[in-house]
This record gives sequence, structure tokens and C-alpha cells, in this order.
Amino acid sequence: MPLPFAGLDRLATPLLSTDAELRIRGLNPACSAWLGLSQRRLLGQPLAVLDGSGGALVAGARQVLDQHVSLRLRHLRLKQEGDERFAEVYLTPLQEPPCLLLELHPSEPFPGSDPGVLPAALHAALKGLAHEVRNPLAGLKGAAQLLSRRIDDADSQRYVEVILNETARLADLVERLLSPTAPRDLVATNVHSVLERVRLLAEAEAGWAVQLLRDYDPSLPELAADGDRLVQALWNLVRNALQSGASVVRLRSRAEHGVLIGEVRYRLALKLEIEDNGRGVPESLAERIFLPLVSGRPEGSGLGLALAQQVAREHGGALSFRSRPGQTVFSLLLPVREALAEVPDHAD
Repeated sequence: MPLPFAGLDRLATPLLSTDAELRIRGLNPACSAWLGLSQRRLLGQPLAVLDGSGGALVAGARQVLDQHVSLRLRHLRLKQEGDERFAEVYLTPLQEPPCLLLELHPSEPFPGSDPGVLPAALHAALKGLAHEVRNPLAGLKGAAQLLSRRIDDADSQRYVEVILNETARLADLVERLLSPTAPRDLVATNVHSVLERVRLLAEAEAGWAVQLLRDYDPSLPELAADGDRLVQALWNLVRNALQSGASVVRLRSRAEHGVLIGEVRYRLALKLEIEDNGRGVPESLAERIFLPLVSGRPEGSGLGLALAQQVAREHGGALSFRSRPGQTVFSLLLPVREALAEVPDHAD
């Protein structure tokens, strides 16, 4: 089976197609030239021969065929006989006959040791920032403790507790930046307690300017998680919503069954969503929105979403979004039980 449409051979973009068993059935000259391999050598081979990202390409391809959805894999490592290339890979399912079209856009590898890891220069900058904020944090904590002893009003006391809790969380983040250690043990965590902490932070920052709505599924089980890190990730998402001009922000929790995250299928996962009615993600940034230092605001640091994605990965989860003006939804998907099965890293 050659490439599925006439004229694809003449395109300058590297393209290849597979059958339903993920064996390579066609590729255009541009793909052959970029990979440095002849068509004859690749035809009939399993797609896994090009997978240099630990099975991510094959897992993504199977997800596309199983769910019949398009998928983009960012900065994927493609490998062949010791050589490697990096590309943005767009996977599109086709029905007649069932097959897969892969569009490869060559790219540079991420700075640093591995894709998704913040660059070394950025780590150094964050470490310097951590030194600068350590003393002000200690001052904030002391002032909040003194204030707590002088007020009796329950609502005011609640906001002082927010200040103390967030100061402690930031102090912990500072220490992690200054003295990196192995990730902390995950403990049983109520995700609604996490969402409520985030809601209080948003309430304190936005006041009456924003309507904060809860849409929780009370039947959800506890999750093995680092609660402080989840607060950090979700608060970054909510702050983005506030800064996008949203007047309504909805915090939602749901259960998802039979979920594939990366290469592993889970019986149950929790989906935590932040939905807002703000301006949305600029189309020009949609493909790079999770990269460090990418921001849609001139004054933005471009670290919030990159750190939120890092927290998702720490928990074996995934962060995604969909956006249009007036409706943006960021979804944090977190597994809560044993994996049913790992997706093999090669086609049978």
C-alpha cells in the first residue's frame, strides 16, 4: 500500500504511512532523504524501527488507530541504526483501508539532557532566584504568624492560613531548587482538598471580579500524590485563566476509565480541569505553550505551564488543553490505580 493520496510523493514534507498493524507501507522521497534510508529498506518494517523515544511513537500510533483521533507528538526522537533525528510528528488515522499517515516536521532536540527537562541555564536562573526570595519568604511567614495572633474574625483568620500555607509551600519549592533531591513520597490525597486550596488562592487574588465555580464528583477516591505540587500545578493553570481576562473559572473533577497515558493503560484516572471564558491560547503559541519561557503576555515568565506539565509527569500523568476565544480548558489527567498493561514498544 503506497501513500494514501495521489501527489503526496511530490511534497517536500517528509511523510510515511503504515497499515493497521503499524508496518511501514509507503513514504515519499522527502522522508527517505531526511532519514537517509531508501524506501526499499523501510517498506514492510515495523514502525518501531524508527522509534527512539522509548516506545512513544508506537504508543501514540496505536492510540490514534484505536480511538480514531489525530495526535501530535512534540520533539520526538526518531532513530535508525545509531543515527537519530528529532521531529514534531502529526499522526492522522484513515479509514479505507484502516491505516495511518505520519507527517514529520524536523526540529532540534530540547536543550538539556532529555526532552521535557528544563534547560541547564534555566535551572541556574531559578536557583539564583531562589536565593533572592528566601529571606522575603521568612519575613512574610513571621508577619503572618504575628497577624494570626491579633485577629479573631474567622474569615480573616482563614486568609491568614492561606498566607501561611502558601509561604510554606513556596519555601519548600525554594529549598528544592537550592538542594535538589529525589521526589518526595506520594501519599493519599483528596483532590478536592487540593482544588479548594487553589480556589481560596484565586478568591484571595481576584476577589469579586471573577466567579469561581465548583463542579466536583464527590465519589472520587483518594489519589497517591504530592498535594503541594498539585496545588502548584493547578494554581498556575488558574492564574493563567485570571490573567487571560476570564470572568468565570470552573474547577471540575471527573473519573476516567480505561485511560492510556503514554505507554501505559490504567483502569482508573482522575481528570482535574480548569475551564475559563477568557481570551484563550493564541494560535501562534498553541504548539509551544508547554515549553519553558514561552508566554502570551509581555510580562509573563513562561514557566507556569512548563512547571505544571512537569508536575503531571512526576505523577505519571499528562497535561493537555483545548482552547478557543471564550472557552479554554486545561485537563490534568492523573492515574490512581495499577496499570492494566503496558503498550509494547514494537509492533507484532
